Amino acid sequence: MTLPGNGYALSDWMNTAGRRELAGMIRFFCEQAAPEDREKLCLAANELRERYYGKKVYFRGLIEFSSYCRNNCYYCGLRRDNGNARRYRLTEMEILDCCRKGHRLDFRTFVLQSGEDGYFTDDRLCSLIAKIKERFPDCAVTLSIGERSRDSYQRLFEAGADRYLLRHETAAEGHYRKLHPPELSLENRKRCLYDLKEIGYQVGAGFMVQSPGQTYDTLAEDFQFLRELKPHMIGIGPFVPQKDTRFRDYDTPSSDRTVVLLSLLRILLPKVLLPATTALGTVDPLGREKGLRAGANVVMPNLSPVEHRKDYALYDNKICTGEEAAECLSCLSRRIAQAGFEPDFSRGDHADRQQKGAI
Repeated sequence: MTLPGNGYALSDWMNTAGRRELAGMIRFFCEQAAPEDREKLCLAANELRERYYGKKVYFRGLIEFSSYCRNNCYYCGLRRDNGNARRYRLTEMEILDCCRKGHRLDFRTFVLQSGEDGYFTDDRLCSLIAKIKERFPDCAVTLSIGERSRDSYQRLFEAGADRYLLRHETAAEGHYRKLHPPELSLENRKRCLYDLKEIGYQVGAGFMVQSPGQTYDTLAEDFQFLRELKPHMIGIGPFVPQKDTRFRDYDTPSSDRTVVLLSLLRILLPKVLLPATTALGTVDPLGREKGLRAGANVVMPNLSPVEHRKDYALYDNKICTGEEAAECLSCLSRRIAQAGFEPDFSRGDHADRQQKGAI
């Protein structure tokens, strides 16, 4: 397979390539490329990232505030019918306390993540968001709380939420059906993402890597969808099985394919904010560093209360479930600096929003 020789040319090619060409390119770099070709891919991705973000790695403070979920996704440890899951909800005061501790540690973005928990109505969430923004006006609030109505998203935005993360998980209908129960739909998932973007959020999408049923063709559909959506952030990480799901016996993949896809996504959308995820660090002790060298530029240390971290069990063997926030932060900052990058605790908005001075 002959591909353009630098990141800018490859970006142009990827933004006009059809599904078959994209699938072939992904297969080439995942299965056939020599080590030196993969190294060139990483260098091309880094060149593009440095054009817009330099060597900055943005820190987000993750607060996992509820492990209740109304959905029954086949791959998720928080699924509704998992009787072994340990459920908890943080109170508003507990969430605000996490923010207070995070702010003292210099975090300027808080990511509020939960299952789709009906207890957290628009009224409760709007009250919480408004209090966070009042007490920490220099901080961005990111929500990761699943599918809601457009009116709900509008209310949360007007209350002060800045960003919204909603992984699409897969853009291929057949693959989506293998991972989700009949009451959920890919069409609605995509509708949510377009609604969020139209309202004005900085929007994050993403997918699991090597999830059951994923092929190079389904990955090509993911790339086509992301190319069309143009999200501000893309979160991807290796599929890690959870013991209380139907996929419990699937092998945990290595970090290799995720690292390749991070570089390709950086080249596809050079300005995107791209996390080196906890899942990547879970499957590989050096996974986060490999992700950063492949073009990633975001990390999300956990600010959740230590006693609940193991209960937010999306998948098994998750790292950073026992450390205090300050201890974990010091270790991660040091590792990032040693890898040649610059830890950055600012809001870390998308490049276009930084240029426009928008929230």
